[in-house]
Amino acid sequence: MPDVSTKRIVTPITGEAIRGLRVGDDVLLTGYIYTARDAAHRRLAEAIARGEDPPFPFEGNAVFYAGPTDTPPGRVIGAIGPTTSGRVDAYAPDLIARGLRFMIGKGERSPEVAEAIRRSGGAYFTAIGGVAAIIARRVKSVETVCYGDLGTEAIRRLFVEDFPVTVEILGI
Repeated sequence: MPDVSTKRIVTPITGEAIRGLRVGDDVLLTGYIYTARDAAHRRLAEAIARGEDPPFPFEGNAVFYAGPTDTPPGRVIGAIGPTTSGRVDAYAPDLIARGLRFMIGKGERSPEVAEAIRRSGGAYFTAIGGVAAIIARRVKSVETVCYGDLGTEAIRRLFVEDFPVTVEILGI
């Protein structure tokens, strides 16, 4: 049972939903989030540079820097924990400039990315590392959106219930 101070947010995330948040707040996310790791970010950046639209709408959606392990029988998804966010910092400012305002990962962000998040009015949420099997229980459905050839690094759309994160960086 979540603490009474834990905030609940339903995706798609709105500016109004994050208005009352503070850095350090615990949040439970419910709704759709998208996974994307290093290789997927590289492909996203290349596609956008060619003038293509992103494979999912950025507005109001969150990207979880994660790649699940193989799905065991009887489960929706394998273990899925956060990847170190700095691994995608080279791509983040451009994606933020194109409307991606909410990200989930672990670890610090570069000063450039932190500033881009603040300017966008978005948020960077951290997920707890080392508990990937427990986090997987919060995932209720999974579908591959694109880049399936990347295996674990494909972009996936997850439906999550009470997915635990903490506010690390918050936009103005």
